[in-house]
Amino acid sequence: MTEFLHVLTDHWSLFGKGFGNTVKLFLIAAVGSLLLGVLLGAFRVSPIPALRWFGATYVNIVRNTPLTLVFAFLVFAVPKLDVDFEYFTAAFVALTVYTAAFICEVVRAGVNTVPPGQAEAARALGLTFAQVLTQVVLPQALRSMVPPLMSVLIAMLKNTTVAAGFSVLEAGAIPAYMAEFGEPQFYVLLWIAIGFLVLITPLVLLQRFLERKLAVAR
Repeated sequence: MTEFLHVLTDHWSLFGKGFGNTVKLFLIAAVGSLLLGVLLGAFRVSPIPALRWFGATYVNIVRNTPLTLVFAFLVFAVPKLDVDFEYFTAAFVALTVYTAAFICEVVRAGVNTVPPGQAEAARALGLTFAQVLTQVVLPQALRSMVPPLMSVLIAMLKNTTVAAGFSVLEAGAIPAYMAEFGEPQFYVLLWIAIGFLVLITPLVLLQRFLERKLAVAR
């Protein structure tokens, strides 16, 4: 037990920096993917065929591409085009681009749960597509979107560990650094698992809170 505790206490700065970067990467990518995902979702339900085609094409390509390949493209291929990305920047762009495709589908599915009559009535009042979507449809769709949306964000938090393979010091990179100190990898991995449990628990509690609050608002 003492050795288990010393793995954390003797390398607290490394764990702190690793998980600090994980949280930072998650927060930035979460905001970016939500904004891009909602925009793509709007494209998917747009009355303009070109926008629907673009949204569907983006989702089909990105969702069927491994996240590791998205990372590799931004880290190794993009610099060949004279576009310099820091590893951390490439990591949150990769996570944003990848996760937005899943958020897009959550938004589209949520919009489809709203009765068509709601949008038709809003259009009859003279509202534009953007006004109908933001003021009428999305507020109602949000109730059904919360559970899958939080699940996507939780998955993205765990996906941040992929960045460790591309020179980003975050939680997934800690075992490689700890190996240099000869620390037991089992204890290291156990602490990382506990760390992710601490990070994910607030998201789960937030999901349950929002579900209860939105259910009362029905």
